[in-house]
Amino acid sequence: MDASVVLVEPEGPANIGMVARTMKNFGFSRLVLINPNLTEESYSYAVHAKDILENALVLEEFGEALELFDLAVGTTGKPGKNYIPDRAPLMPWELRETLEGYLGRVGLFFGRESIGLRNEELAKLDFTVTIPTSDSYPIMNLAQAVAVVLYELAKKRPEPAVEALTPATRKEKEQLVKTWAELLEVLNYPKDAERREVFVKVFRRFVGRAILYGREVHTLMGPLRKARLRLEECGDAER
Repeated sequence: MDASVVLVEPEGPANIGMVARTMKNFGFSRLVLINPNLTEESYSYAVHAKDILENALVLEEFGEALELFDLAVGTTGKPGKNYIPDRAPLMPWELRETLEGYLGRVGLFFGRESIGLRNEELAKLDFTVTIPTSDSYPIMNLAQAVAVVLYELAKKRPEPAVEALTPATRKEKEQLVKTWAELLEVLNYPKDAERREVFVKVFRRFVGRAILYGREVHTLMGPLRKARLRLEECGDAER
């Protein structure tokens, strides 16, 4: 598994350094920083993991980071009243089991110390993972949260998968969603355009949560495209 840690607008310079140190503890080296408050203090707290900070990719936009990965995983505390996830967040050990054997590029997104990841950011990610904590003090320090997730992922390194099974890229998965949307358009189903958009959104979430390989995506697109073409031919014949 090719996993990177992504810190979204980290606010504490010391936390950035401690995250780098934690990553090195568990054998992870790729760090992406979005609008970080990176200072000399960060390097001081990194101790022997300064090289991770030096090699970190610094970006300005959340969307830029999203494009780097085939699978994006967001961390969240207990969902608030205004956020209802499409499915319950995974526990860290469930995330490890889900990703076992996966060879795609995985981004582990951690939010701001003060507010975490925003709802609109979480909605763009494929999975969410939460760490079970006490109700009396449920919010963890950023570096501690990174440590728990990386500890679980490092427990069992996956065996190499079959070389032919190349993970589907984000572009391939988007093409699958587009093919589904085109079929619904030809079917004119549902007739209400807004409901049709909901069908597309649900399918996109389904595709995002699935561990798909490129060969599987193209296999699924084949019959969807053929069905669309047949329906278009029928429509032309009627006219």
